[in-house]
Amino acid sequence: MVDLSTKYMGLNLKNPIIVASCGLTKSVEKIKDLEAKGAAAIVLKSLFEEQILNESNHLINNSDIFHAYPEASDYIQNFTKSHSVDDYLKLIRDAKREVKIPIIASINCISLSEWVSIAKDIESAGADGLEINIFFLPHNIDINGEGYEKLYFDIIEKIKKSIKIPIALKIGYYFSSLVNTVQKLSWTGIDSLVMFNRFLNPDINIDTMKIHPSGIYSSPSDLGIPLRWIALLSDKVKCDISATTGIHDSDAVIKQLLVGATTTQVCSTLYINGTKQIGVILKGLTQWMEEHNYNSISDFRGKLSINKIGDPVLFHRVQYMKNLTEVE
Repeated sequence: MVDLSTKYMGLNLKNPIIVASCGLTKSVEKIKDLEAKGAAAIVLKSLFEEQILNESNHLINNSDIFHAYPEASDYIQNFTKSHSVDDYLKLIRDAKREVKIPIIASINCISLSEWVSIAKDIESAGADGLEINIFFLPHNIDINGEGYEKLYFDIIEKIKKSIKIPIALKIGYYFSSLVNTVQKLSWTGIDSLVMFNRFLNPDINIDTMKIHPSGIYSSPSDLGIPLRWIALLSDKVKCDISATTGIHDSDAVIKQLLVGATTTQVCSTLYINGTKQIGVILKGLTQWMEEHNYNSISDFRGKLSINKIGDPVLFHRVQYMKNLTEVE
């Protein structure tokens, strides 16, 4: 039989399938179901910086954002009533008692502030790792790319000083030089990069004249973005890479492993197909490995990364003449 086990952030996993931070990971009952279906690790539903700060009234009293947009304070206050830090820490403790697979906590943050102290509480609660989900929309015309990127390094530095459990950094791809920045982020001592964030995209209802989110779930067509950048970066970083976004089936998992991902994180496909999809993915991965005579994940991981293929033009070129002319 093939061996699906792998190592991620120093943690021993039975396979490379991790359930990403989402509503499916917000209760012990759901986490137990995911473990039973074959998940190798769980990233808990994110604790938001706004929740942490609102508990100390810091956010509402001191944030310029909420002075500029007063309706936002009502949203945050109502949201945090049923999402407290204490509840989150209890979820970690309860999950660790009930399941054997690693439990990775998650914090979604937008600044460097008092929320960092919560990382120690998360470690004390027994989390096996911490995933920091960072994204700043570069909307301020007075701040250049370097200014935004410095915040990532400042947050990592402070977190690294606070805790000893493994740290993963979940990022987007809006950087002035993605390859250069990601490589430098990997040098900070983090244990993994999670590529990439899925962002909330706005749409407009032209009848009601209201703005609403579009595309809640990822699509298999989204796979190409992390596929390209992981292929370009996997040989250049000093940490693991976990691929996410657009991973809906075993083919997608195989492709991400081939370009150098250490693990893959799934979410949308579980909402669309049910948690049984984990087993379907694992079955497909196993069959493919048997057909190609691979005994372990390490036998083929990175086989198609940028440094392992003879013609990398499709990874580098975003306007490829052959493909464009074929559809004219």
